[in-house]
Amino acid sequence: MKKYRFIDLFAGIGGFHQALTNLGCKCVCASEIDEDAIKRYKANFPDTPMVGDINKTYSKLPEFDILCGGFPCQPFSKAGKQEGFKDKTRGNLFYRIMDVLDLHQECKFVILENVKNLADKTENWDIIQNQLKQRNFYVTDMPIILSPHQFGIPQIRERVYILGIRKDIRDEAKLPNGSIHMEDLSKLFSTKSICSGDDARKILEPCDDESYFISEYEEHLIRMWYEFKVQTNFDVVGVPVWVEYFGYGLTDRQFEKFVDHKGETIKTMPDWKKKFALKNRAFYLKHKDFIDRWIERYNVMQLPLGYKKFEWNCSGARGIEDTIIQFRQSGIRVKKLNYFPALVAINNTPIIFDRNHQRFRRITPREAANLQSFNRDYVLSNDARIYKQLGNAVNVVIIEKLAKKLMSFERSGKKWKN
Repeated sequence: MKKYRFIDLFAGIGGFHQALTNLGCKCVCASEIDEDAIKRYKANFPDTPMVGDINKTYSKLPEFDILCGGFPCQPFSKAGKQEGFKDKTRGNLFYRIMDVLDLHQECKFVILENVKNLADKTENWDIIQNQLKQRNFYVTDMPIILSPHQFGIPQIRERVYILGIRKDIRDEAKLPNGSIHMEDLSKLFSTKSICSGDDARKILEPCDDESYFISEYEEHLIRMWYEFKVQTNFDVVGVPVWVEYFGYGLTDRQFEKFVDHKGETIKTMPDWKKKFALKNRAFYLKHKDFIDRWIERYNVMQLPLGYKKFEWNCSGARGIEDTIIQFRQSGIRVKKLNYFPALVAINNTPIIFDRNHQRFRRITPREAANLQSFNRDYVLSNDARIYKQLGNAVNVVIIEKLAKKLMSFERSGKKWKN
């Protein structure tokens, strides 16, 4: 078997490294600037040369066959300004990748990953395609948008993947039109979710560490809101309940003049928000007797703003123990147990009901690593930052399957089994 050499750019904690070494490839160098990520990378791949800032070292890289990387997503993400390639710093790191390819024409394959938003603007996708084509690569004819739940992994996390193969090495029988089409990859995944029921529990492991179990206060909040859900028969998916817009203690006339935390009134807020506020007011009036008692019993009006908002996105769930819960700045969100939301950070870490201990707890770093398909021998830290690092990583199984298929398109390369 030929051992392909690869470079791991914007390496994070090594998701690409894990996937490609699983296929027998060898990492000749990695580039990363985040010190915490570098520490985790070195703990797992101590023999891989780390070259630091790619802006300073791009002209000094060793020869390689595969270039892979999840280049910075902030220029394209909804959390950022979405300036894309106009971002004068991070957006231009894509062009640094192109500089590397200009210096290394021996490169056979390119595998890149980014947020789904990258493909939302045709302009961004056209730039990527044209830049790779100018460097003698056939690329995917359209953005490849995939999520772990399409591979039977209980997490929804859509990302765009960009594949390229050098034109002179492609197998014409396998890629007769040059471009890589979605049908060339379709056997790798399902176009629909193949996670259902309580599949999210598949990634769970026994946990006796008290630090992962939620506080009494958090459990109190969960039980408080579940009582609200049961007593009001609230089962509307996608419509959050927000106590602020109940107008507790206000007459209808007073509610019209009520000023929310944004300094807006019913008359001044945008239409979408007005509709949301009026729905909450109507719901409150319908269940006023119970809600007034509930507010008084739990002193709800004194809670922090984020704890006064509740989203129930799991119609038909048998009980609160059969859900996934998140404490977010924007409110408490409850969803079905079929798959986890994307990992973000410790304060958003999903909460599940531990059947062994009959208590709620956050998922552990090992369970978060399972969601990203990292190998069992991957060494994790117990630092809370590992959740964010794993959330920024690529899913190992997805990269492994895409890379394996991409390498099979080489004219005289290894013939992989599908």
